[in-house]
Amino acid sequence: MKNVNRKIRGLVAVVVIVAVGAVAVPWIYINLIKQDAPEALTLEPADSTTVAPEVATTLEPAVSTTIAPGVAEASLDGEWAVVDKSVVGYRVQEVIVGQSTEGVGRTSEVEGSLTIVGDEVTGAKFTVDMTTLKSDSSRRDRQVDTRILDTTAFPTATFVLKQPIKLTPEALDGGVLSVKTKGTLTLRGVTRDIDFKLNARLVKNVIEVNGSILLVFADWSIPDPSISAIVVEDRGQLEFLIRFSR
Repeated sequence: MKNVNRKIRGLVAVVVIVAVGAVAVPWIYINLIKQDAPEALTLEPADSTTVAPEVATTLEPAVSTTIAPGVAEASLDGEWAVVDKSVVGYRVQEVIVGQSTEGVGRTSEVEGSLTIVGDEVTGAKFTVDMTTLKSDSSRRDRQVDTRILDTTAFPTATFVLKQPIKLTPEALDGGVLSVKTKGTLTLRGVTRDIDFKLNARLVKNVIEVNGSILLVFADWSIPDPSISAIVVEDRGQLEFLIRFSR
């Protein structure tokens, strides 16, 4: 009987150790090992916001760019191309064995342009190389590349502005323009019209455009990102900070 009781106690101890480990290991990983998710992309100055050495999101401080009356059209009219430090990425909420965290992946492989005529942005388009998205986890990156976004079949995502955006005098003078607008987004082979809000400003002859778009995965034929002990919400944010110059 003593041997039986000893075996039962030993079995219970093993079960307890496994149960504690199942909770403790994710906690240690998330709170002591895992890098903090980068903050959301904004127009505010920042020293650095990186998830990979090659993806920098440092922004220049805002500086007033006063344009004399009557010369705004001559200064801004024409096509502006996407330049360095433009960033596009995703942000999703994850729960790893009861521990909440965020998954964030980003890339600077962005191409495109916008066109200004008078005091309006009459068109804008940019394309993102989705195969270059990187996060702090190679395991997550493999899931994004294959099962989730299937970047072999759908290597790019594209956004096209659907309606003109009026530029205010404050925006032309370096202030922030906040506006609701419409566009057409193509992601994972699905094309949909979207409504969203963006912020923009003119800084040192560079136009910065920032915002985020809420994506419900089912709307874009994106399968449930959850795997085993990692539970992911059924939606996430598509974040962007695009910089345009002559």
